[in-house]
Amino acid sequence: MKQQWIGLACRAVLAAVWLSAGVLKFRDAAGTVRATRAFRLLPESLVPAVGHFLPVLELVIGACLLLGLLTRAMAIATGVLMVVFIVGIASAWARGLEIQCGCFGGGGNVKIDATAGYVRDLLRDLGLLLLSAWLVWRPRTWLSLDNVLFRPLERFDDVDEEPAAVQG
Repeated sequence: MKQQWIGLACRAVLAAVWLSAGVLKFRDAAGTVRATRAFRLLPESLVPAVGHFLPVLELVIGACLLLGLLTRAMAIATGVLMVVFIVGIASAWARGLEIQCGCFGGGGNVKIDATAGYVRDLLRDLGLLLLSAWLVWRPRTWLSLDNVLFRPLERFDDVDEEPAAVQG
């Protein structure tokens, strides 16, 4: 029972992060493309597509987590994205780039002494990765559509016993 409350808290935090990041990026599509470009990890031909697709993906994941719909799948997607973001931020830091990550819109701008920002962003993303790992392990939570749509199958106490025939 306690684990379902922990899961609900994980879902709420992740949903809030994804929805706020997605809305802020969606409102500033040019800034999101600029932030994607600033990391210098993707071929230029992919930068606009990734920059425009990312906010939509974040909004979908956030909405699903808020509703508790496909929780495990959305937690896996969150984990994958967090690893990608961690690698991207660590790579920018290791290569000496001094940019804002654009995690919550904007970004791509030069940031003097970006090290403190990188450390904060990495710690935040590691924390979010841990929350997503909890939901992969324990996806069933309170106030979840998963509980309504995907009820567990009833088990028979005696495996030799046949289910009762439906009378018609």
